[in-house]
Amino acid sequence: MTATNLILQGLNPDPATIAGIAALVSIGATPSDPVALNRHRHAWRVEGVQLTEEGKAALEAACLTAQLDYALVDAHQRLGDFKLLAMDMDSTLITIECIDEIADMQGLKPQVAAITEAAMRGEIEFQESLTRRVALLKGLDASALQRVYDERLALSMGAQPMLEAIRAAGLKTLLVSGGFTFFTDRMQQRLGLDYTHANVLEIENGKLTGRVLGTIVDADEKQRTVERVCAELGCSPKQAIVMGDGANDLNMMRIAGLSVAFRAKPVVRAQADVALNFVGLDGILSLFA
Repeated sequence: MTATNLILQGLNPDPATIAGIAALVSIGATPSDPVALNRHRHAWRVEGVQLTEEGKAALEAACLTAQLDYALVDAHQRLGDFKLLAMDMDSTLITIECIDEIADMQGLKPQVAAITEAAMRGEIEFQESLTRRVALLKGLDASALQRVYDERLALSMGAQPMLEAIRAAGLKTLLVSGGFTFFTDRMQQRLGLDYTHANVLEIENGKLTGRVLGTIVDADEKQRTVERVCAELGCSPKQAIVMGDGANDLNMMRIAGLSVAFRAKPVVRAQADVALNFVGLDGILSLFA
């Protein structure tokens, strides 16, 4: 049987709460006392955990109440076992949905954001949603893109330490986005990412035309991109960690060796191997500590 560890982490967890949850998962098993992970001040490991479905549901409820993230991981798995980290951009690597902020320059953020939200929940097919949203931007001065980048784009919590550790472990990085190359190109240069793939906004005479050029990067295209990059690296998608937040990330998450839902919609959290609802992106590092 594979040895399983429970990782518990939060922004400022109470050690007594950690001990209580460790006791909760001790039913029917003999796990260790919680071990504080030195390099991750707000993370603990409980070794030798075995859980029934009922026990897993109780664990999830207790962690939600305590605002803790939990993960059940293979005790022998190491970060260096993976070859690629593939990330969604909007609301994953960065805190904003770029298209919503671009729309704000047109006074159309509520209309566009509503379509974005429905698409991320999986209620609208992504290609249709993107086409509808981009059409609303027709006539906007292209300088609005730089304003969004300069004034509103911020990295998600923990992005920098995560990427530093990923590089140190020898993994390559892929940013694959249903957003736009204007932003992924800049993120690639800023963060030293190895690969990017996103949609191209058509611009004529300095203004957005309301159209996207070429193949739309939807769920299928995201999956194909992860498969293509893995093939280039000579590895299996099972050697990829894939992070996302919306329904259009599910296809690439399903083929990964480890799928991580970050601040994700319920449909994504339910299907991911790990959900990070409270800690930053660097929370994935605790999974291998």
